Amino acid sequence: MLLVLRQTWPLLLGIMLLMVGNGMQGTLLGIRGKIEGIDTFYMSLVMSAYFAGFLFGSRMVPEMIARVGHVRVFAALGSLISAILVLYAAFPNWPSWVALRVLIGFSFSGVYITAESWLNAGSTNETRGQALSLYMIMQMFGIVTAQALLNVGDPAGYLLFVIPSVLVSLSFTPILLAASPAPSFETIQRMTFRRLWEASPLGIVGIFLLGGIISAMFGMASVWGTAEGLNVKQISAFVAAIYVGGLFLQYPIGWASDRMDRRRVIMGAALVGAVVTFAIFATNPPFWVLLIGAALIGGVANPLYSLLIAYTNDYLDYSDMASASAGLMFINGLGAVAGPLVTGWLMSVMGPGGFFLYIGVLCAGIAGYAAWRMTRREAPSADETGSYTLLSPTATAVAVEARLEVAQEEAEAEAEAEAEAEEPSEADKRTETTG
Repeated sequence: MLLVLRQTWPLLLGIMLLMVGNGMQGTLLGIRGKIEGIDTFYMSLVMSAYFAGFLFGSRMVPEMIARVGHVRVFAALGSLISAILVLYAAFPNWPSWVALRVLIGFSFSGVYITAESWLNAGSTNETRGQALSLYMIMQMFGIVTAQALLNVGDPAGYLLFVIPSVLVSLSFTPILLAASPAPSFETIQRMTFRRLWEASPLGIVGIFLLGGIISAMFGMASVWGTAEGLNVKQISAFVAAIYVGGLFLQYPIGWASDRMDRRRVIMGAALVGAVVTFAIFATNPPFWVLLIGAALIGGVANPLYSLLIAYTNDYLDYSDMASASAGLMFINGLGAVAGPLVTGWLMSVMGPGGFFLYIGVLCAGIAGYAAWRMTRREAPSADETGSYTLLSPTATAVAVEARLEVAQEEAEAEAEAEAEAEEPSEADKRTETTG
């Protein structure tokens, strides 16, 4: 792990600084929107715009890279991100923020695609799994750090917009000055919806609903916090708890999914999310209970992303997994665009509680549909399924494909080791012959 860190630290440092900038702007806009008197529904348009831009970027940036190359795309989009982070404070109104959020979502999508391509190309078969794990840990660390930085300035001023702009600008220095060459890049074609549906209806329905859950949590959490009357410190702690829970519960949920019917794990995780959100909606818990609830909600939502992709891949040949994952990510993006819009409408109609009601209904929908699908066909045995692969909802198809390759190589190596262990040794063969 230390060797991998030494080899990839420029890229990992750059990604961490990028995520600090991204994490700050998402939460800060929700707080600043309240200060500027922007209506909750209009803020939902602002938050949804990021996911629309991200979705467009996932489709258009590969063509840009093919035309002008990684370095130019990376530098251009990075400069655009840095400028937008300052422009938020210069134009504090919702139409301007919607346009800027589309642009910044598009830019972050392109930056992630480029960075993940570099990381993948700069790793060997032996180190790629560790490099991708470090990459996702640094993403989480950057976002959590961003929440702490929100407390160093006044959200009504300029400083909190300047800090992420500077950090994003600095993030490109270690990456662009690194000695690693620009990687080759191939566009991953997504699988048709019909083929995906034939492989896994639960994968399509679950990933679409989950897109709405994740975008509501990460896009509207700060909007909910301001509507609820929380201060900046409390809002930043609430958002950080969502990410921390997502990081720590990935592994136990993944461990369980490799040993039992994945639909049971999907149903159980979604059911926990539904119970927690409905309980918060129905009561008025103290803040420390809200933090625990946020950690649990984030802790089940983040692994569900990896679970649904892994479950769909259980019914596909390895050669189809990358295109299927790209298709699922597109469907997830469609759900993500709708998430803040519906949440904002509910909060406008029924108050802040609409935030938890929306998440709870979608969690219950995933749990109920998973339970129904369990009655429709038998689950493959644990020996026939692939291993759980840790994925981040912010990862692009490049990182997902690389993770799937690593998982496949690890599964093949494990199968070969088990086969060798079962073969009798030469000494055992001689003993049997003598006997």
